[in-house]
Order: sequence, then structure tokens, then C-alpha cells
Amino acid sequence: MDLIERIDQWGRTTPDRPAHISGGEVLTYRQLIAKSDLLADHLIKTLPQDRSPVGIYGHKENEMLIGFLGCVKSNHPYIPLDTSLPAHRVDAIISTAQASLLLKPDDIAQLTHRGQSSNFEMRRLQKDDAWYIIFTSGSTGDPKGVIISRGCLESFISWILDEQGFKDSGEIFLNQAPFSFDLSVMDLYSSLATGGTLFSINKEDIAELRALYQSFAVSGITTWVSTPSFARMCLMDAGFKASLLPGVRKFWFCGETLAPEVAANLLQRFPKAEVWNTYGPTEATVATTSIQITRKILEKYPALPVGRAKPGTLVEVHDSGGSSVPAGERGEIIISGSNVGLGYIHRPDLTSKSFFEYKGWRAYRTGDAGHYQDDLLFFDGRLDFQIKLHGYRIEIGDIEANLQALENVRDAVVIPAMKQERADHLVAFVIFKENPTGSEFENMQRLKKGLGSRLPDYMVPRRFIFLREFPLTPNGKADRRKLAEKIQ
Repeated sequence: MDLIERIDQWGRTTPDRPAHISGGEVLTYRQLIAKSDLLADHLIKTLPQDRSPVGIYGHKENEMLIGFLGCVKSNHPYIPLDTSLPAHRVDAIISTAQASLLLKPDDIAQLTHRGQSSNFEMRRLQKDDAWYIIFTSGSTGDPKGVIISRGCLESFISWILDEQGFKDSGEIFLNQAPFSFDLSVMDLYSSLATGGTLFSINKEDIAELRALYQSFAVSGITTWVSTPSFARMCLMDAGFKASLLPGVRKFWFCGETLAPEVAANLLQRFPKAEVWNTYGPTEATVATTSIQITRKILEKYPALPVGRAKPGTLVEVHDSGGSSVPAGERGEIIISGSNVGLGYIHRPDLTSKSFFEYKGWRAYRTGDAGHYQDDLLFFDGRLDFQIKLHGYRIEIGDIEANLQALENVRDAVVIPAMKQERADHLVAFVIFKENPTGSEFENMQRLKKGLGSRLPDYMVPRRFIFLREFPLTPNGKADRRKLAEKIQ
């Protein structure tokens, strides 16, 4: 598959079809192709010998798609950055990636306002050239950038189009996740590869249920892509049913554990739609396994499986010695194959710890626990202090490191509060260096504000508990088990 050529083709054959709708603004395929060519031409002329990353900063504007393709066509991997990220985080990402530019929607609009690029020669990506870099939470407090190549992305999209039966029929895909979250790759490129329409809902819509439902009513969505948490929120309203979204024929989930009750409710309210569960880390290009969740599956398994591996990929469960374990036995999920990324940008130390060669393929140690049953993979949570919260992968150590960097904080431990065997919210236990002034509420607000300037909102704990000392394990470490008991 030549994904760029496939997308460009829609600019020639269906130029007036909407490629993206966001905030009432429509971007056609003609505009997407012409403007991305203009941007690519500009980048090639401005940075003739440079193939460094380019940051694309915004929130679901049409210009972000133009920016993504313009970067790829000039052989510059793009870094998607959402406006929900605080300036401190954006600066850290740009610095770590050694990005040459940071482009905002207004910048892209200005660079692409004229007609069509003349004498434009695309820089074609080779299989192992980077297509995009998505930054995830890092245990040291610094984000780490996962490099996904053209080969990885095209392998993923080829599988998805074949398995899901998406034809060149003008599907309308829901885009719920910000582009800085790799779940969005699933809807973005499935849509563009098939000449579909990506229908984005922005953070203002999500914050106001009435506005969200008004968007749904006019969307014409045929394929729903979101985290399970977002669907759970929508299901809390009785009006979320087939009459609201009569065209939906598929619910497609990734990013966190799909609860059986969510799948069951969707099948009940949308009887003509399929529900699909997928699994995969950012490092293995969005998703690696999948399964359709039917009523039969729901009846058989109290915890839902995440399915079988995509063709050309090997997913095994290993013990601590690196050997495969028998079915039913828990171990670490190891992924190897054509969808495994190239490592972490400018972090050979982190890359060597997690990426390795296995049976002739690039392989990745996920840090996820899992087991096989009936030839199906089941996800059993994290082996370390990394969690999934509302679809976002979070390193607990990242939050703790940033908390400890705040004024007057001596030590901090962050614990996920669990509900129905999934992370519901975060609780921070904090020891101050000196007794602070003000009430507990005022101190909590002060810490939340300080963290909010350093981390995305989804990484800021909901609750704060202030202690003089932490309970300790025999090894002298904070006893997280005893701290967790305080929030039961």
C-alpha cells in the first residue's frame, strides 16, 4: 500500500467530498491535497537538507490534517500536539524531539492560502522512514516520543481495511480522541484511506452534553471510534440510542479495557451495530489484536478478551525469563512484527530496554500482563506503575516527579482509585517540606494549579491526601498497598 498516493487519489476522483468536518468547518479532499502539497513544497524549500520532526499544534482544526500530510510529503515526521497540553509539556516535547518547527493552525493557513503548488516534487518515504512521532508519559517525568514508520502505519491500515470491510464507500468516522493520542490514528487514516469523512467532536462539545448530542444528530456517523470511557459516559443518557445515530454500524474501541456492561448496553441500544474490542500500545501502532464482541462472547467470558493478533504479527505471553508460558498462565505480553515502531526518539537507553529483535522481527516488551484462553488474548493490567485512565496511558512516576518538583513538596505518591477493576481516577498522597498556610482545600487547589501548568488535565489527580509520613515496606519504600487501603 502507498498510503499517501491512496489519499491523493481521492483528491482527483472525489475532490468535493468532505475529508474532515470540525466545528462546522468543512475540508474537502481537493483542499486537503492542494494545501498539503503547498505546505510540503514550503518545507522542502525552507529545510532542504533537513528531515527533522515538525510539531503540529492545535485542536482538531482542518489545518492539522493539512499539516500532517504536508509534513509526510516533505519527509518530515510530524508530532501531533493538542492545545490541552500545557506549555511546559509542549516545550519539553519539542526539545526532546529536536523539532525544527512548531506550526499552529494560523501558520498553516497563512502558508497554504494561495492556489496550487507548482513544480512540486514529493519526498517519498521509504518503509523505515518515520511518519509520525507520538509522545507518551515517561516514568522520569519527561515524555518519550514513539517513532512510527511508514511501514508500521501501512501494515496497520491494510489489516484494518481488510478485517473491518471498509470499502471505498464514503464512511463517516467519529473522531473523539485528540490527535496527540494515538487512538485518533485509527479513525484518521481509516477514513482518509477509504475516501471517507472524519467527523471531529471538540472538547467544548464533549464538555456540554446538549451540544454533543446536537453534533451527533447531524453527523451521519457510520463508524464510531472512541475509548470505552467515552461510550460509557454517553450511555448514561437514555437518549443515546439508534434513533440518535441511525447510520452507525460499528463501534470500535481501543485505548483501555472494554467493560462487559458497556458492550452489552451498546448491543441492546444499537441492535444493528457491531462492537469491536482491540488492544495495542502506541509502540506497536495503535492496535495489534481485535475481536468482535457478540452476545455469545459476553455470555462466555466475565472479562472480555482482546482477541487475536493481526496477520504478520506475533503476540506471545512470556515469563520473566523470556520464555512463552502455557495457555491460562499470566505473563508479559510481547509483540513482534511489521507494526512494531522504531523506538523512542533520541532515547537509545529507553529504546534498548523495551525494543529488541525476536524471531527476525522488531519486538516490544509491553509491560502489560496477559494470558491466553481459547486461543484468545486477555489483558490483565500493568506489570509496573503504568496505567490506562480514560484511554490515556499514564506513567505514575511521571505525575509523581512533577508533583515533587512543585514548591514545598517533599514527597508524593500517586495511586489509581479502582472501580469495577479499572482505574477510575487518581489520588495523590503528599508530604510537605514545611507546614503550608491555608486550608486543605486551598492547598489542593494550589497543587492542582501547579500540576496543571506542567501536565495535561487527565494526569492531574482528582483527590489529594496530606500526610506527615508514608507507611513503608521492609525495603524502606512507600507502601503503596497500605496507601491504596486509605482510598477504598
